[in-house]
Amino acid sequence: MNRRLSPSWTYSARPLLLSAALLAGLALSGCGAGTNADANGGITETDAAKASAAPGAEGSAQPAKKIIVGTGTQFPQVCFIDANGKLTGFDVELVRELDKRLPAYEFEFQTLEFKSLLLSLETGKIDFAAHEFEKNPERTEKYLFNKEPYAHWRNKIVVAKDNNDPIESLADLHGKKFLTSPTSAQAQILENYNKEHGDPLKIVYSSGVANDTVNQITSGRVDAALAADFSLSLIDPQGKLKRVGKALSEADILFVFRKNEPESQKLADDIDAALKEVKADGTLAKLSEQWLGADFTSEED
Repeated sequence: MNRRLSPSWTYSARPLLLSAALLAGLALSGCGAGTNADANGGITETDAAKASAAPGAEGSAQPAKKIIVGTGTQFPQVCFIDANGKLTGFDVELVRELDKRLPAYEFEFQTLEFKSLLLSLETGKIDFAAHEFEKNPERTEKYLFNKEPYAHWRNKIVVAKDNNDPIESLADLHGKKFLTSPTSAQAQILENYNKEHGDPLKIVYSSGVANDTVNQITSGRVDAALAADFSLSLIDPQGKLKRVGKALSEADILFVFRKNEPESQKLADDIDAALKEVKADGTLAKLSEQWLGADFTSEED
């Protein structure tokens, strides 16, 4: 019998400091009684009624292994709190689908600020991270990635829609301010460029709130940002920004695990097996179309 994560929310009773933005968002979304927060500033989602998995000898059952999945709440259509106070989005619903297909595990969400996800992974507070993580050399040195991509990104420069300057590459924006989120793949691209070219770009680090990019660029506080091919329409539904120039990078999107741990490797391998199933039966493409507006699950342009 397939196991499903309950739509209800339960939280640890430990003390918590929520960001003002998230607190306000939860209040507006109508989260009612039965919600508490954890000590890491995040939300956990559990399924009290989830059945035990993998039957053993007659009359007994092997309990499912609980896995804490780290994700965020600030990425529209990817991982966010909807108007009903529910954690949802492409990455979230994909993890729920994988959970149904992996009876040996019980997945529980914990939400954190994006900049805290990898640190929480390192310190053992979560077991893997799901937040559209690109695989790049810097991350590969420190973390384990599963092998089966569930999306593919191409990063380009983003500027205000009324910016008519000829822009083909970062070389055309020396001396300009770029907005980015700490620890993001886009930040790594900008930081690597500065290292190789003598710091010609002015990097401004933001809180990672999606609509901040639109406000900062259109107001002139910064000049540009980087964005993946699918994400601009999600963070800028009114079309105030545009992507310009050639792709600066492209990368597979995967889940992130702790490195050099046999249990993490086993979990990654099991998730890969389930990912192959959701690709083969068309579920992954349908989730991408539902949440991202098109099929961004392969390298094909």
